[in-house]
Order: sequence, then C-alpha cells, then structure tokens
Amino acid sequence: MGLQHAFAMVGGLIVPPYVVMRFSVAESGPGSTLELQQYAIACSLILSGLFTILNCIQFKIPGTKYVFGTGMLSVLGTSFGFLPIYENAIQAMKADGYSGKEAYGKMLGTTMVCAFLEIILSFFPKDKLRKLFPNIVTGVAVMLIGAGLTATGMKYWGGGTVCAEMAWKNNGQVYDLVGFPFVTNGTQVGVAPFPGGTAGGKSTCDGNGDVIKAFGSPEYIAMGFSVVVMLILVEMFGSPFMKNANVIIALLFGYFVSGVARAEGQKFVTEDNIDEAEPITFAWVENFPIGFYGPAVLPLLIAFLVTTVETIGDLTATYDASEEDTESEEFDKSVQGGLLSDGVCSFGAALATGMPNTTFSQNNGVIALTKCASRRAGVCCGLWLIALGVLSKISGVISSMPDCVVGGMTTFLFCNVFVSGLAVVSKADLNSRRNRIILAISMGVGLGVAAIPWIFGDQRASAGTAPFWPCTGPFREGGDCNKGERGIRDGILILLTTPYSIGTVLAMLLNAILPTDMEVVGYSSNDGGKA
Repeated sequence: MGLQHAFAMVGGLIVPPYVVMRFSVAESGPGSTLELQQYAIACSLILSGLFTILNCIQFKIPGTKYVFGTGMLSVLGTSFGFLPIYENAIQAMKADGYSGKEAYGKMLGTTMVCAFLEIILSFFPKDKLRKLFPNIVTGVAVMLIGAGLTATGMKYWGGGTVCAEMAWKNNGQVYDLVGFPFVTNGTQVGVAPFPGGTAGGKSTCDGNGDVIKAFGSPEYIAMGFSVVVMLILVEMFGSPFMKNANVIIALLFGYFVSGVARAEGQKFVTEDNIDEAEPITFAWVENFPIGFYGPAVLPLLIAFLVTTVETIGDLTATYDASEEDTESEEFDKSVQGGLLSDGVCSFGAALATGMPNTTFSQNNGVIALTKCASRRAGVCCGLWLIALGVLSKISGVISSMPDCVVGGMTTFLFCNVFVSGLAVVSKADLNSRRNRIILAISMGVGLGVAAIPWIFGDQRASAGTAPFWPCTGPFREGGDCNKGERGIRDGILILLTTPYSIGTVLAMLLNAILPTDMEVVGYSSNDGGKA
C-alpha cells in the first residue's frame, strides 16, 4: 500500500524541482545544470518522505492542546503552487546580475520567512478560514495555477521551453511570437544564439538527447503523445493498482519509447546523465547562499494562503475517503496539525534546500480505491520516497528524459491541477450573480496574463513592446533604477505576471467588497405593493 501511494506521488514530486533547476536556475558550466537537476529531484523525494512520516504519526505539542501532523494517511510533497513564483522571481534576479544559485538561495530564505503565515493560520478556527477564503476564491487560485503551468507543459512537449520562446522566421523576415520584428541575421537581439542554430527557419531544441530538431517537430510531438496514449490505455484497461500509479507508468512508457526510438540515427535518450549520477545522495549535498528577496514576499504569502485553504479541503476529502466523521473533534485536531506541519515542513524544506511542501490530494483516490486508510501505509510511503531519493541513479534516469516526453506528462499533470480547481469552484453557487462576477473578472485577468504574460512588462526585452515600468539595466551595473525602486518594481511585476497571484488578489478583493445577493422571497399583488 505504501509503494502504491509513493507511485501516485512520484510524477508530481519530481516536476517542480526539475523545472526550476533546468529552466530557471540553469547554471552555466559543464555538467553543473545536470548536477543541480539530479540533486533537486533527489532532495524533493527525500524531504517529502521524511515529512510524510512525521505528518502521519502526529505529535502532541507539550503543555498545549495543539498537535503537529494529521495522525492519518495524509502525505506531504513538493507543491506545484510555488513553481510559477520561483520561476518568475529567479528570472528577475538573474536579469539583475545574480547567478542562478544565488537567486535560488534568496527564494529559499524568503520562503522560510513567508512560511510563518501558514504556521500562524494553523491556530485559527477552520470556520474563520473558510469564511475568509470561500470556494469561489480558492477555486480560482487553483485553476489559475493549472492554467498558467499548462502552457509551460506544452512548451516542453514541442521540444523545450527555451526554443519555444525563440523567434520564428518567415520569408526572410524574423518576428517574435506576436508579430514584432526584432531579430537580425538569424540571431535574436540581446540573446546569444541558441545551441544548434536554426532549422527550417525555426529555433531548434537541444534538450532531447542527441536529437536537434525544430520546435514542434513531429518527432517531438509523437514522443510526448506516447505518454498520453498510455495514460488513456491505463484508464481503459488497467487494474486499480495501475490506475493509482498511472503517472509513473505512463512516464516510464514514454521514456521506454524515446529510449528505443531514433531520429535520423540520433538518440533521444543518452546514458550520460545516468553514468554521471552518484550511486547515493542526500539533502545538503548541494548548498545555496541563503538570502532574502523582497519582491517575492507578496506572491509567496498569497501562495501560502492558497495552500492553507487547499489543505483544509484535502484533509476533508481524506477523512471522507477514510470513512471518518468530519464534524468530530479529531477532525478539527487533524486540520490544525496538518496546517502546522504544512508550514513547519515548508520552512524545513527551504532550510534543507528544497521547495515548499503541501498536502497531496491525489492520494485520496488511492485510499478510496484500496479501502486502506492505515497510517502505517503512509509511513511506508515515506520510507519508499526516501529510498527512491537516496538512490540517486533514479534521479539520473529522470533527468535523462527528453523534454518532449516530460512535456507530454506535465501537460496532463498541470491541467489536472486546473480540473481540481474546477471541482472546488463547482461547490460554490454559480447561479449567484455575485459569484459569477467574481469568477469572470478574476479568471478573465488571470487567464489573460497566462496567455499574454508580457502585457504588464517588457518580459522579452524585444522591439515593439512597451515596458510597464521602465527600468533598464541591472542595478549592480549602473542601471537607471536604484536597488529599492527595482525591488518594488519587480515585486509588482511578479504579482501582475503570475496568473494565480493577480487572479487570487482580485477574487479576494471582490469577495470582500461585493454585497451578497438580495434574494426575493415572494411577491403578492394583494399586499398593496409592500412586498
């Protein structure tokens, strides 16, 4: 049972650290990016295993009525919700002259500070939290997390996120993705030529083994589609065990297909990543200089608010799947302990160089199908995750997967987050005029930012786009913004360009200021018009 829960988690656990290290931190130098990818994947598995065990056991805090942990089969893992914030903040810091490792270290330090919000909220009555963050607000946040990330998944599927954002060439004139010319002689202005040059007038992708093809090439699409096909086959013909582990099964199948496939004699999978991985590893093998990045504070606080309410919903679903009473004192204790462990473990994860953790909801399906809600299964799940992380050759296998295969899986995973948010929103009264206005405005702006992220700022530094807040040049190199002004600017831009940050803020604001609907109870023509 523990292995089954671990398999249900692995696909979701490896994606956030893999994406951040490969596409945001991306240190220069031979092998350094690969080492960080492998370390981050292993660290995520190890920390998730340790925190899951602590969460399932539950500890009473001496001298108080409070507890740490849920005391039930409730697993903790690296959260998707913080991924877009880490990506945007790290890119902003790198533009200011920081290295990838310095930027990541600053995000770890900022996360430690912001995690105290969830720790404080864990001592609030859950009814007050529900009132502050109703389903219409939390559902919007979760949907926009999924919507913003799904586009990223498609970029991987086409061959890689970097080459997806490179210029396209048409009849000798090069345009960016919205039609503004900004490339001279085949090289994007201000950007070094991408490895591999150009193919067929399109930017090429080199994150797929030895295969160097144009973005969106049929070979890449086919590799990613193999993952989707296996997901469908597992759902149609798989046993309950296979359905619970559908993510890892489909990912391994896509990996197998790409391993045996060839494109013009070139391999999609090379053995280099596996050969270079250490036999065993643990947390703190890599170190990052801890710092603080003020512009990321507000988006991170919003993320912790979202995960707070999301955790309450997840624990309610876990109690339902375990056929336990959600109106009992034990349930209230589990919610308090679960929120506390979420906050403390997110602090501990950052201290151990990992990304924030939160309760995983997909494991409720495993409980419902297997009818096993024993805490011992949760402890065994944690032990399996630790074993998978310590054996770092597994991280080597994962990091050797082609971008197109990872894209086929992450598109499904990220959109699954959107569907989870949709399920939360469906619990609200969508016939209510007030709720419809909240949903339409917050989702309209959030989805718009997901589609056109550079609307509030010159994200690409390309001709034809007006900067939302002019501020050129890294402040460490004499740019026209001082450090304080740039910090405020970057904080506002991160908020405005992260779909679920701006969407959630709007939903919370509208929920606070819009009056409740006035319902007409009845009307009689014989009461003199008093009704």
